[in-house]
Amino acid sequence: MNLTRSTPRWIALAALMACASTSQAALFEDGDARRAIIELRQRVDQLTQGNNQNGEDTSQVRRSLLDFQSQIESMRGEMNKLRGENETLRREVADLKRGQTDLAKGVEARLQQFEPVSVTVDGQEFKADPAEKRDFEAALGVFRTGKFADAAGVFSSFIQRYPKSGYVPSARFWLGNAYYATRDYKPAIDNFKLILAQAPEHMRAPDSALSIANCQIELKDTKAARKTLEDLIAAYPQSDAAAAAKERLSKLK
Repeated sequence: MNLTRSTPRWIALAALMACASTSQAALFEDGDARRAIIELRQRVDQLTQGNNQNGEDTSQVRRSLLDFQSQIESMRGEMNKLRGENETLRREVADLKRGQTDLAKGVEARLQQFEPVSVTVDGQEFKADPAEKRDFEAALGVFRTGKFADAAGVFSSFIQRYPKSGYVPSARFWLGNAYYATRDYKPAIDNFKLILAQAPEHMRAPDSALSIANCQIELKDTKAARKTLEDLIAAYPQSDAAAAAKERLSKLK
């Protein structure tokens, strides 16, 4: 039942009863009438108080709902803020991972610039630093351009810089040829002899011996040239240099 709408009816009924009690006093005793009116008034008062209480309860519920809604909105705001912060953290972590990956690649690339690499030159396989390999190839490039004086200087510097390099026998061979091309025969002979002394099994050794003989011939030292050619044929009989040595011996007077 709706108490708010029923209250006016009870009040009207009470008023009518009060009037009726006055006009019909002859029908009821005064005590009974007063009791009826009092009970009616008490009922009306109870209904009115109940209605007021219901109104207060409703207002309290509304206020509670508003507070709860406000709390929900506040929590939503906090959650959105946390989501934003979480997304920011994800991006930062992703950036950090990319940075670490790039750093690792950079470090690896730098290490590769210094780590020895396997090379094969003139039939010899050995380890060489990247810079060492680069310097040798650069010196050989100068020789191939026909700048023999420059090549002699570059190969000489290479041997001084890398005295224990696996490139040294080959570097001495090209250094000797650079000296020969500039008619500087004595240092050419010295470098070719070092190859025979330090690396007699090297692929360039037979050609080095033949080059020594050629330098001696240019210096008009026929006796020494003959001895060199004979030693070459004895030491490397199956080599192409030995075949060339036999031909030169036949032409020496």
